[in-house]
Amino acid sequence: MYEHLGELLTVLLTLDEIIDNHVTLKDHWTMYKRLLKSVHHNPSKFGIQDEKLKPFEKFLLKLEGQLLDGMIFQACIEQQFDSLNGGISVSKNTTFAEEFAHSIRSIFANVEAKLGEPSEIDQRDKYVGICGLFILHFQIFRTVDKKFYKSLLDICKKVPAITLTANIIWFPDNFLIHKMPAAAKLLDRKSLQAIKIHRDTFLQQKAQSLTKDVQSYYVFVSSWMMKMESMLSKEQRMDTFAEDLTNRCNVFIQGFLYAYSISTIIKTTMNLYMSMQKPMTKTSVKALCRLIELLKAIEHMFYRRSMVVADSVSHITQHLQHQALNSISVAKKRVISDKKYSEQRLDVLSALVLAENTLNGPSTKQRRLIVSLALSVGTQMKTFKDEELFPLQVVMKKLDIISELRERVQAQCDCCFLYWHRAVFPIYLDDVYENAVDAARLHYMFSALRDCVPAMMHSRHLESHELLLDCYDKEIMDILNEHLLDKLCKEIEKDLRLSVHTHLKLDDRNPFKVGRKDLALFFSLNPIRFFNRFIDIRAYVTHYLDKTFYNLTTVALHDWATYSEMRNLATQRYGLVMTEAHLPSQTLEQGLDVLEIMRNIHIFVSRYLYNLNNQIFIERTSNNKHLNTINIRHIANSIRTHGTGIMNTTVNFTYQFLKKKFYIFSQFMYDEHIKSRLIKDIRFFREIKDQNDHKYPFDRAEKFNRGIRKLGITPEGQSYLDQFRQLISQIGNAMGYIRMIRSGGLHCSSNAIRFVPDLEDIVSFEELVKEEGLAEETLRAARHLDSVLSDHTRNSAEGTEYFKMLVDVFAPEFRRPKNIHLRNFYIIVPPLTLNFVEHSISCKEKLNKKNKIGAAFTDDGFAMGVAYTLKLLDQYQEFDSLHWFQSVREKYIKEIRAVAKQQNVQSTSQDEKLLQTMNLTQKRLEVYLQEFELLYFSLSSARIFFRADKTAAEENQEKKEKEEETKTSNGDGPESTVSVDPVVK
Repeated sequence: MYEHLGELLTVLLTLDEIIDNHVTLKDHWTMYKRLLKSVHHNPSKFGIQDEKLKPFEKFLLKLEGQLLDGMIFQACIEQQFDSLNGGISVSKNTTFAEEFAHSIRSIFANVEAKLGEPSEIDQRDKYVGICGLFILHFQIFRTVDKKFYKSLLDICKKVPAITLTANIIWFPDNFLIHKMPAAAKLLDRKSLQAIKIHRDTFLQQKAQSLTKDVQSYYVFVSSWMMKMESMLSKEQRMDTFAEDLTNRCNVFIQGFLYAYSISTIIKTTMNLYMSMQKPMTKTSVKALCRLIELLKAIEHMFYRRSMVVADSVSHITQHLQHQALNSISVAKKRVISDKKYSEQRLDVLSALVLAENTLNGPSTKQRRLIVSLALSVGTQMKTFKDEELFPLQVVMKKLDIISELRERVQAQCDCCFLYWHRAVFPIYLDDVYENAVDAARLHYMFSALRDCVPAMMHSRHLESHELLLDCYDKEIMDILNEHLLDKLCKEIEKDLRLSVHTHLKLDDRNPFKVGRKDLALFFSLNPIRFFNRFIDIRAYVTHYLDKTFYNLTTVALHDWATYSEMRNLATQRYGLVMTEAHLPSQTLEQGLDVLEIMRNIHIFVSRYLYNLNNQIFIERTSNNKHLNTINIRHIANSIRTHGTGIMNTTVNFTYQFLKKKFYIFSQFMYDEHIKSRLIKDIRFFREIKDQNDHKYPFDRAEKFNRGIRKLGITPEGQSYLDQFRQLISQIGNAMGYIRMIRSGGLHCSSNAIRFVPDLEDIVSFEELVKEEGLAEETLRAARHLDSVLSDHTRNSAEGTEYFKMLVDVFAPEFRRPKNIHLRNFYIIVPPLTLNFVEHSISCKEKLNKKNKIGAAFTDDGFAMGVAYTLKLLDQYQEFDSLHWFQSVREKYIKEIRAVAKQQNVQSTSQDEKLLQTMNLTQKRLEVYLQEFELLYFSLSSARIFFRADKTAAEENQEKKEKEEETKTSNGDGPESTVSVDPVVK
């Protein structure tokens, strides 16, 4: 009875503590009272009658005194227990006072022995009730047992604080001193001060021992879970049925005891830190979070095996009741066998019979209460021996726990107190992210966070609890996104990028230096349930990567291959099933688009360099770390995107560009300074060619180069001849681009026609459809198919001769009498080639320098431009008559031999500096000779494109042969016609 009274007082104490700690409620109550004062001045404004205000205020004052002043417990114990009309006087009843005090001491003796022990179950709550009973005893009888009072305070050394509910923590010393100030004066100050100092020491020691406690409980709980799994998975054997039930009972109770101990550590430590306003270290936070996980692991173990546990509990309760009945039966026989009859003995016997009858039935809470009350009477007068009474008490305690196992486990594993300690969640998530090995423990933490929901659902107003739930949900999800999911997404993306770009060595990837985390473990987790959603980490990261890769691919379509590789790597390394972007033209590596080049061809030919042999354009300079290139595959993919019609349009744009460039070309050749020099050089060559073996002198070209430089230099340090060389190179680049367009068109056509089995024998689908008599739509489709096949066959077989068209369209104009000044072009080619070689060597030397501005390894556009211009002017015969490259070759070979001869002479004198100078001179001459040879080969190759690789004599011979064939032919065959593209007419 006294224990139940203590439980009631504990509830009242808890209510007082909650109200004292509820600062918001007090503030709002004060604001509400202020509002009432303003209502007094104008009641009609608020629609309240003036006569009702005073009764309402009295009611508020009464409510405040009863509830909000934290005096509920005090009002309860200060009641008038003595009868006022001359009845029973409770405070004067010495027998009751002694019985009351004796019961408190007895209960305390049982509680004190268990406090702080591993077998502690509910002794802390009983201790709170004992303190309340002690204060009630003092309030009624006004007597204090100083020794017992000190014993109550000594418990504070074991238990410095007790959590009543959630974040409400109760300090026994403060309570006893506040409620009994007279008794507190009997103790010295050092004893009271020591209790407070011990509280700080307890917190420090607990913070230091938390890590060890976690390790110990981790082993204990893991061992207990293994026992649960092994014990519940095997069937009960009939020969060891009782023993098996006993084992199961002990294991169930052990799990509950672990849950109680862990819950007590977590609540006491967290609430002490909060109450004493001391900061927690990260190590303590991580340790406490681990304990929370263990607590939820115990709950989940009971939940997972709930069906087997429920079945076992019914058998265990019957077994425990049987053991209790046997003990009571022995005691009852002892009472009956005693011949001395008395009313007390009869009461004891009746109590034992009542206990027996009550135990013969379901183990409900009411029945167990009756058994407990009956045994409190039935154990009087030494009806039980000492060795019999203790086992009976143990059995009854086990019966209480087993009968309420589900409710007790749920109460101890309830983590609703986390609502008041949400600040630990970000630190916990950072720890989970850093130690990805234990990623599965997220389920336990979110299970603990869900325990906060039922408490919020108890809000009296629908809008209030919905608002609370929404805010709580948003806060937790924001923390999860910031401290885990977003960090995980960025880390996965970074890892994929660095793995794909390992050749760039962007980061130190040595795992022995930087460490590695196996983030793939996060993706093996099952979805985490929280509120009305499932948090799927795998789906979240996959969606992030899909979205990022898609958006970045749309920005730069040419990077599709990189992101495709990253998708494959994500699947192989992390098991993430990614979605293909399916963006248009993502599989076509286009580089610069043909349409873009066509519109800006004047910029293209000046910024890109042409390579004749590889048929590729390379960017001259770039602000990036790489240079863009354009080859046949890019052009073919671009033509495939826009259609073959873009080819003729490109040629048309090139024609317009060449018109402008040739106008500048004509102006340069018409300049008086240039024209006079060229005429002088032609006259000079005619005069000395017989003497010089028909070879244009190298010195004359050098002299021309120097003379042009005297005419003036641009701010960039370029002469007029440098600018003229650039003009020729741009014309050549344009022709190289036309050549690439033709090759790209052939490449595209051959790819399109590759599925046709035989190009020599293509059936007519239109004829086949007519024979079958199919519909008009089918006939029209067959006709279109035949047309497409015909176009592709023709294009793949020959392709359009764009070079011939561009020669035919400009040549007549170039060869007209009004453009007679252009006839001097062939004589400027030698100094022009000399200027080009010097420029080319300078560009190649810059490749080895740190500052690579102006560096280049190819510029075949110049050779193409010279070959094209000579063809337009029909001056190959005149240029060949100069024998320029033979003259150059002889000049450099002669000088190289002279240097070599001089080296042999000087080697005997052993002058090292002179020898080094001669070596450098020889190397320089060899470089110049090699560069001229390369130019000669490039020019010879370029002449082939314009059918100008043969000498003039060979061309004349071919013309004569063709004329003779025409005369001898009968003319019976069909006339061959040459169609000229209308865009360049």
